[in-house]
Order: sequence, then C-alpha cells, then structure tokens
Amino acid sequence: MKKFNFKKVLDGLTSSSAPPAKPETEITETLGSEHFQVSKTVRHGFPYQPTAMAYDPVQHILAIGCKSGSIRLFGRPGVDCHVMHDNDAAVLQLIFLVNEGALVSVCSDDSLHLWNLRQKRPAILHSLKYNRERITYCHLPFQSKWLYIGTERGNVHIANIESFVLSGYVINWNKAIELSQRTHPGPVVSLSDNPTDSSKLLIGFETGMIVQWDLKTKAAECRYACEQQTLHSLAWHHEGKQFMCSHSDGSLTVWNYRSPSKPAQVFQPHGHPAQKGSKPEACRPIMKVAWPTQRTGDPFIVFSDGLPYERSGRRPCITVMQGKSVTVLEMEYPVVNFLPVSSTPWPNDFQDPYAIIVLLENDLVVIDLTTPGYPCFQNPYPMDLHESPVTCCTYYADCPPEMIPAFYTVGSRQQKKTGFSDKNWPVKGGEWGTSTCSYPEIIITGHADGSLKFWDASAVTLQLLYKLRTSKIFEKQPLNQSTEYEEDPFAIVKIAMCCESRILCVAGTSGHVIVYRYNKVETTVDVPTLEIALVYEVDDLDSPDTDQIPPPMQPPSSSVGSAGSGGMPSPSPHHSTSSEGAEKVGSPLLKVKSGPQKMVPGYQVDLCAQLVTVEGEPPSQILCLAINSLYGLMAFGNMQGLAIVDIIQKTTLLNLGTPDLYGSADPYTRTQPRSPQRKKPPAGLGDLGEAQAVEQLQSPQRRKPLKALSKLGESEIGEQERCRSPTTERDESNGVCLSPTGTTRKKLADIKRNRNQPRPRMSKAHSTASMEGNGGDADSKDGSFSRSRSSSMSSLENVSAEGINCLSFTESYTRKTDPVTSPCLWVGTTLGSVLVIVLNLPPQGDQRLTQPVIVSPSGPMGAAAFGDLQSQMLMCVGHPSGTILRLKGAILAMSFLDCNGMTIPPLFAKWEDPKKKDENRETKDGQSMNQRRGWQQLQHLHRQKAPSSPTTETISDRQFVVICSEKQAKVISLPSQTCAYKLNITETSFVCKADVVSIAKHQSKVGHSTNLTKKKVRNAPGLCCALDRVTSKVKKDSVCLACFLANGHIMTFSLPSLRPLLDSDFLPLADMRIAQTFSFSNCGQALYLCTPSEIQRITLAADTCESLQEMLCELFLPVDTPEGPKQSFFKGLFSSPSIVDKEELFGEAASGKASRSVAKHIPGTGGIEGVKAESGSAMAEVQKARMALVERGEKLSELEERTEALKVGSELYASSAHQVMEKYKNKKWYQL
Repeated sequence: MKKFNFKKVLDGLTSSSAPPAKPETEITETLGSEHFQVSKTVRHGFPYQPTAMAYDPVQHILAIGCKSGSIRLFGRPGVDCHVMHDNDAAVLQLIFLVNEGALVSVCSDDSLHLWNLRQKRPAILHSLKYNRERITYCHLPFQSKWLYIGTERGNVHIANIESFVLSGYVINWNKAIELSQRTHPGPVVSLSDNPTDSSKLLIGFETGMIVQWDLKTKAAECRYACEQQTLHSLAWHHEGKQFMCSHSDGSLTVWNYRSPSKPAQVFQPHGHPAQKGSKPEACRPIMKVAWPTQRTGDPFIVFSDGLPYERSGRRPCITVMQGKSVTVLEMEYPVVNFLPVSSTPWPNDFQDPYAIIVLLENDLVVIDLTTPGYPCFQNPYPMDLHESPVTCCTYYADCPPEMIPAFYTVGSRQQKKTGFSDKNWPVKGGEWGTSTCSYPEIIITGHADGSLKFWDASAVTLQLLYKLRTSKIFEKQPLNQSTEYEEDPFAIVKIAMCCESRILCVAGTSGHVIVYRYNKVETTVDVPTLEIALVYEVDDLDSPDTDQIPPPMQPPSSSVGSAGSGGMPSPSPHHSTSSEGAEKVGSPLLKVKSGPQKMVPGYQVDLCAQLVTVEGEPPSQILCLAINSLYGLMAFGNMQGLAIVDIIQKTTLLNLGTPDLYGSADPYTRTQPRSPQRKKPPAGLGDLGEAQAVEQLQSPQRRKPLKALSKLGESEIGEQERCRSPTTERDESNGVCLSPTGTTRKKLADIKRNRNQPRPRMSKAHSTASMEGNGGDADSKDGSFSRSRSSSMSSLENVSAEGINCLSFTESYTRKTDPVTSPCLWVGTTLGSVLVIVLNLPPQGDQRLTQPVIVSPSGPMGAAAFGDLQSQMLMCVGHPSGTILRLKGAILAMSFLDCNGMTIPPLFAKWEDPKKKDENRETKDGQSMNQRRGWQQLQHLHRQKAPSSPTTETISDRQFVVICSEKQAKVISLPSQTCAYKLNITETSFVCKADVVSIAKHQSKVGHSTNLTKKKVRNAPGLCCALDRVTSKVKKDSVCLACFLANGHIMTFSLPSLRPLLDSDFLPLADMRIAQTFSFSNCGQALYLCTPSEIQRITLAADTCESLQEMLCELFLPVDTPEGPKQSFFKGLFSSPSIVDKEELFGEAASGKASRSVAKHIPGTGGIEGVKAESGSAMAEVQKARMALVERGEKLSELEERTEALKVGSELYASSAHQVMEKYKNKKWYQL
C-alpha cells in the first residue's frame, strides 16, 4: 500500500493562498413552495392486462377494466380518462347505468363500486364489500335501480343501485333447484331478465343448470338442464321467447322459453357432425355468445372461439354467423370480451348492430358489420404504443413550434395501412377540454425492434406524428452475435436530440450509435461508418514503492490529429501501441448495408458509429449520449470508457478508457474483477425482481441485452446471482489511432498500458462514492429500493470498473485561471467523479472541414470544493492546476447557470430548409447563414474582456455548474471552482433520475403574489455577471433541480441555493421500468412508463394543476334516451305482461333488511357523503373565520372606546390648561 508524504502535503496546503474576500452578490430566487404541486395529468396507451369491458350505447363511452384495478374510459378521439381503485384488486366486470353518467365496477376482492362520471375526475359514490360470499356475476337491467348479484355459492342477492344497500330479498340456490337434485349447481355464471317480462329472471349455473325465477311468486318457474355441459354465457332473443347458451364443448344450445324439457336446437358451429359409431369432434369452449337481431334480414350470432382442438395453429377468433353465412375473424391475441354495438339500449327492440367491439389482451379491435367482408375500423387512440415493447422514453416540452408540423409532414407521407372501414369511429362520446397548453410537447419512444415513434403530446392528447426505423441500415442477419444476445439486437437504449438543429442521436443495445439529420427531400447516400474499440486493461496490479511517490505525469495534450492536415496524435507517456491489442479487437455485432441506400424524407442517416467486440466479448451497453450541433461533435460513454466523434469530418477524436481520463490524478487503485466469467444476461425489464432491478440500477454492467419491458411475471434470483461481482470485464486502457478522413469505414486499434511504467496511485484518499460492487440488495420490508454506500478508505483500493454515466457539451471555464469560457465536455462517472475535456475547435469554413478538432483532457475538476484534507492530498499528487470533484454515487445530471441563476442553453446551429437556399445562400467559406451566426456567438463569447493581469487581479465568478448524483447535489462557482452550495439529498435511498428544469409562473394571477427570496452566494466571492449570451431563445421561467428517488419521492430544490421546495411521496418504485423510462422536461412536466403498454404523464407545476380541470375532457353529456319500441294495441292488450313494482318486491317494507354480516356499505368520496364531509369541514373553517372576525371586531370596538376616552381626557386637559393660562397670563411674576 502506498503512503503519502504528509510533509509535502502540509507544505502544499500552507503555500496555497486563500482568495481575497469579496463582497457577496445577491441572487434573486423567484420560486417558492407554492409554485409546486405533483399531480397526474393523463395516461396514454393500451390498458395493461385488460379483464373487463362495458359500453354505453347512448353516451357512446367505452370502459375497460384491468387486472391492476385501473379503469380507462374512452370517447371520441382525444377523450380519455383514467381512474384507479384504492386497492390493486382486479376488475372482473363493468356495468354502465345507461345514459345516467354512472358506472358499476365489480372487483376480485368481492367489492362493488359505483362511480360518478358526471365530473371530470370520476370518483366513487358508494362501495359494497361482501364478507361471506364471493361475487361471480352481476346484472343490471336497463332503467332499473336494482342490481342482481350472483355469488360463488349459487345465491343471488339484490342491491339498490342508488343507496348501495342490500335488500332482504335473496334467491337461495337450494330453492332454485329441484328438491330431487342432491348436487350443488355451482357458482352463478350468468344473470339476465326476460326482455319482455322483467319479473322473470334467468339464472345460469356453472354446471349447466338454468333456472327461470319468478320474482313475484318467489319460486322457480322453469328449469333447463344441459347434461354434462359447462355453461359459460346466456343470450336472449329480443322477443323473449328463446334464449341461447354457450358451452365448454364448443356447442350452442337454443331453448324455447316455455319448453324446458329439451332444447330446440343444439349445434357445434365449427365441429364436423358426428358419424355413426364415432364421437363428435372436440372443440374449444365458446366463452361468450351474443344474439342481436335485425329488422331486415336474419339475426346475427356472434361468439368467441369454439374452433376444433385438432386444427393446430389456429389463432383466437370471433365468429359472425348470419343465416347460412359463417365468417371467422382471426385475432392476433386472445379474446378477453366482445360487445355488439347497436343504436338502441332497449333489449326488447331490434338491435340492428353496426359494429362489434372486441377487447384483446394487447389490442382493441372494432369490426364494421355494415360493410361486406367485415373490415375493421382504424383505431384513432394511441394504443399501438407497445406495438414493439418500449425500451426508453424522451420528453421535450416547450420545444420549437415548427417541429410538430415538420414531423407530421414527413409522417403523413409514410405508407398507410389499407383494408380499414371508411366509416367513422363508433365510440364518439364525451367532449374535449375547454383549454389547452400554450407550448408544444413531443414525446419520443424507443422500441425493442429499433424503431422510434414521435408523438405530439400537446395538451392532454397523444397523436403519432412520425415513425423511424433504425434497423433499415443494417443487414438482416447480425454478424458475430452469440445466441445469448440474439434477442432484440436493435433495441433503443438512449436518445438525444437537438431540437433547434433537428439532429438526432440514437444508441442501440448492440453498441451502435446512429446520427440522423432531418431532410425534407429524398436522397441516396452511402452510410459512413466508424468502428471504435473501447478497451482498458490493468497490467500492473502491484502498488509501486510506498516510500516514494512517483513523479506526476502530464495528460496528453491532444488525443487525435487529422489525416487531412497531416497531423497525428502525440503519444502519451503512459501509452504505447500494441499489436497484441489490435489482434484482440473484433468486429461490430451488426453489419451496415454496403452501397448507396435510399433515404426517404424525414430523418436520414448521417453517420453510424459502432463499438467492436474485444476478445469475443460484446461491447458494454451505452450509458450516456450527448450531441452539440454547433460544435459538430457527438460523445457517448459506457462502462469501459468514453468516445468523442466529429460528425462533420466523420472521424473519432477521443477513445479512452475511463481511468485514462484522470491522467496522473487517478484516486483509485484499479484491480481485477473478482469474477472473471461473464454474468448470465438478465431477463426483460418486465421480468426483473426487485433485487435484480436494484442491481441493474446501481451497477451498469458490460453490455446486457435490453429485452422487452412488456414481459409478465417476476423472475426469481438465486443467492449466487446476488453475490456475484457486478463487473464482468477487465478494466482496459485505450488509445486512439487515426484513420484517413476520406474513407467511410474507419477502425481504431486499442493501445495497452506499458507494463514497465506504473501509474502513480493513492492508497488513502477521501471517497464519498461507493464502488460498483457495493450495491446493496433491495429492502424487502418496505418494497422500496435501497443502496449501500461506503465511504471507507478501502473503497478507493478495490475498484474494478468505472463507467461514463453523464455527458454535457457546454461553453464554460475549465481551470481556475481561465479568463474566458471555452468549448468543453463535462464528464460524470459512475463513481461520482467529474472531469472536463477541452475542445479546441478550428475556425469556421473550410478549415473546420479539414483541420482537426483538438481534444485534450484538462484533468479532473474541483476537489477544492470539498475543502478537506484528503482532497488537498489529491491536489498535490495530481496536476497543479487540476483537482478532483467527486460526489456520492453516480453522476446523473449536470447543468450550467449564469450569474442570474438562469440556465445557460447549449449553442446550436439552427436547422434551415434546403429549399430556401436563395434566402439563406451559402457563404464563401461553405458555412450556412445559421451556422455562421452560431460561430459568431461563439466568437463573441471568446472576445469577452478578461482581466489584464490574472496574478494581481482575481477573476470573479461568472457561472454556476449544478451537479447531481445519486446521493448529493452541489452548485460549484466557476471559474473559482468553489462549492457555493451542497446538499445531501437522501441517506436511506438514492436518486434514479435528476434534471434541471424550468417552471412557468403566472405572477399576474389575482390574489397570488410571488415572494422573492434573495439568497446570498456562499464561498463565491465577487460573483459578477458575464456578458449577455447571444442565443436564439432565452428561458424567462425560473429553474429548479428535480429529482425522482427510488423510494418514490419526487423532490425539487431551488437554484442556486438548493433550498427544498417540494418533497412528495408520489410513486413507489415497484420495478425497474419506471426508473428506466422516467423523464423530466421543461415547464414542470414529466412522464414514465407505468405499465409495459401505458405512459403516465405528471406535472410538478401548481399552475398546471390549477388549469388541469379545464384541460380534462367531459365524459357525460345530457342526451335524450331513445324511445322504446311501440306495440300495437291488441298485442299489448293480450300478450304484454303485467307491470311489476320492484320497490314493493325488494323494498324494506316487503323484504326486510339484509343481514349486516353479508356485506358492508362503504360511503365513497365522490358522493353526497363526501360532499357533506367536505362541506362540514368547510363550514368549520368558515365558523372559525367568523369567530376570529367577531373577536377582532370586539377588540376593535374596545380600542375605539379607549381611543374615545383618551380623546375626551385630552380635551378636558386642554380645557383645564387653557383656563389656568387665562387665569395667570395677566398677572406679574411677583403676584403669583
């Protein structure tokens, strides 16, 4: 173990002079806690794991219930509402109160809930929880207020739908069956009243027994026995004389109402008739049957499944029979439920169905029955979000308004699907909100098949704009890819886009990064490619002589040259080229198509950079991605190192392992991984257990296949899997080899560290970051993720891997002595270190196309921000001008603020239309007008006046850098590199996502005033404003640091003071999917993938929450109920049944009260009870205010009386004084 020479350390500490004290400058912070409120706004996508469906034929509203207890309500395109039960019980059945604005949900925990849909946020009015029996089926007749509830024991209870109170009227199973029957009929699977006689209730039991119950006589009128056939559903003919049953053997049975002895017809629609001496063909069960009729033509018979077992390979289907016509409609997924759609809600009228709504496990299909061939309607909802599983999401709020029309223009040209019905979508209820957002929003989703979808997310809607397939440029068969990584080789893992220049960067799971440029015209080009090898090896595992500190080594000043200019990178003192390393480098996992490729309008490939295999091992998965359109640079990093690519010259500028970025100031002792074998790739993110999800969140590994997020279930993880080393590769060191600029395919040879030249190391140093191998298991007690963080000295001595986790291009100060800003790249690692790489850009024009971009690591930044002894030790060993800045945990976000506390946006080259060359014609040096303006901005920043003598005049701070890790957040003043503010965000959990976002405030709101809190910058003497930056867009909204923690908390902090503004226990992190897809954006917006097929959007801004009520849709609109069928006089006279007063049958007076032990009534929060409770609390507050007002009035009255008394007393005193004066004013002094 190496030791320090403390004498030299103390000499270095005493020799460093403290900066002179300067007056503090006040920074005005305009954000307060009143500006923040977390609220869910809207949910998009297909309902995950649907279990039930209902449709209101008058309001034209569709409801879908899910296994998780959520309910989605759909109307016309853009009308979408999501509600959730208090628990996670699955929704078994949904029943609309037709045209009444109410919905009944039946859940798996044997509870019923009545929802009020007459408000924009539906709420529960009543709940009924069964205690003794399990609910199996419910039925609510049209325009009836009595709900029939069938149970697993075979009983039927009746509840009042208005009060949710059970009636004393109960149909017991032993009274429904015959006395001679000794077996239990089974659970109730179907309930239905006669369409023409509401006093007759048809009860279907699972064993095949069907009972016609007379509600008036309280006795069974008829019994229909289906021998040895399990019953699944019942359907009445609208005349009420016949009904049809579906069975488990794939047969349908038709019964005459008054002939219970035998069925009128029994047939198997898809089974061959049985021959003599043979059994009938076995068919799958028919789970549901519907029998809608028409005024003209034969009635429809619609049922699900029923195909023969022997016909293998058949998909789930819906069969439509009309007369002798039989049409089988195959479905891609299993059928959950289906409903015929008709124009009348009356069951005793001709239904005349015009559509069938079919709910599948992963799709919603609506079939047009009025068009020959039964085509499907084109679904206008964004339910194809999970067409390929979503692997990542990016959210851009308040983006340039011209982006949405641009994407829509190219998206509308893409090939549209044909074969759909040309009629309007039948689900057309509800109404849009009255207000919308004032700024455009775009969501980009990356998918497992390599596709990207661009969505217009403005207001509360979601519309597909454009779809991009990244896999088009690759060969169909991936090369050099083992069977272990064959699944989803094109899956998207990272997305970065410059909204102003419309340059898009996409990173895939096979170690490839593609750069796209937006173009409105079609082109044919060869795809330029780069092959990059990121390798790092530790050859000398022994520590150097502990009695002597090795001399510091300077970092390389240049990492690459340009072949065009004849320059070559100067070799680093600790690097040497090795032919052995070149032999280890393989080829990319994917092969780019050779030759010219046709590029359709939209995003067109500009460059493809690929990481190659090393020693047969696939490259590590890319962890971060950044691009700057003005610099023309792109950077990405993984667990092995960092690569910087010039997207203009199509060449690699920097290719180094992470330890090489430190130069001689590496505080860690690099060791070999404990487990040399590679870990088994994990299951999909949807299958990850809690502990494995934590492990992946904490320790980004060598490339892991990113599988579908939509897989179900949870995989168990053995103890040996938890105890494995989190790293799988050896740490290896890379150099850079230059390839000719003119070639389109370039390859870099790796460079090994010279074994004879050991690297100076630190044996004892301050460490606030835990190592990759110290990730703790999940806390199984509270269900949240937890992490073990070690700050011991041994943490620095057992480091096996350090990756690049965060990148940011900016114009900033790289050293304390820098008088002006310069282009640079800030790099954050998985161990909490922050480093800066200086970018020396050539002048604009032809020189930018030919001369190289010089990339030089300036050494790690800012250990003086810690101000402790061990940080100063690092300063002595490393570069004299460079120090190490480290935080606890991996670096998640870095952002830059100006002297006023506003975000400094990165410089960019604005996109211009090639058709407008006449207006913005090319300049002589080959640069466009917009790009030239960007270079003028850059030169303007470089011409900022600096102090003439830095040694005598201290440079004042002009910038802040906000750095957030998994545990801490710091605000560093630049260029002094002093820590202005520091905050420990959490000790028991860790931050999953963090970003600096803007929050819009409306200060002109009536009755609302913003309290301006002025904070003083600590440890940042002489903070002054730099010259105004010339940018195309200035953010006037205030900014804050937003964090999403693993324990489900969402926190925001003011900038630059890091004062807590919001801490909301909003969302428990149940799996990795949420952390993987959580994304913050401007204006306080955020989103995450709540299920594999749904995106949940939330807002942090209080103003948005206040206006959300106006933005949400209306589900209920006043509509007249269609008139019922008219009967002729004689038919009504002789055949119509007598009207039954069910209030007399089921009321408390006739049937008494139900036993309290059967079910418990729970009042909801959305009904009168909730209103009463709220009004009661409001009245209490009003009463308190009135009492306070009365007390204040009494005190004012007392004050007025005292004031009047003082006034009278003063007048008396003045009068007395005047009298005394009159008495003595004429007397001499000697007369007194």
